[in-house]
Amino acid sequence: MTKKYTGKCLCGEVTYIASGRPVVVAQCHCEECRRLSGTGHTVGAMFLSDAVAVSGKLSEFSYSSDKGSEVTKVFCANCGSPIYGKNTRMPDHLTLSLGTMDDASGLDVEVVIFTRDKPHWDQLGEEVVSFATQPDWKPED
Repeated sequence: MTKKYTGKCLCGEVTYIASGRPVVVAQCHCEECRRLSGTGHTVGAMFLSDAVAVSGKLSEFSYSSDKGSEVTKVFCANCGSPIYGKNTRMPDHLTLSLGTMDDASGLDVEVVIFTRDKPHWDQLGEEVVSFATQPDWKPED
């Protein structure tokens, strides 16, 4: 039986199903991915385009990469969640944003790219306090 991965945007307007195992799961620290995510990196699972079915109203933004290819980021037209990206250097593939998957268990980052662009703050030190859920904390006046 073929493994299926489902996912959706924050508002639920856009949904997708990807069939089979991804070609690769990658973490990217390039400037464009950092700006797209609003954090230090993105994580995506690359699939053959024919293995992915997407429904819902999408918007997209394209730009030229340093290698001269066209990169397109596709997101929900309503809530702005990044759904997938594609690159003309690999026209038969697309990369789904791992954070939009309903269940990404079994998918681990296999490669990290653009480490030269990784910001120093995109890591957790041993001294960082963490909570399993939202803490009951408010800023002091």
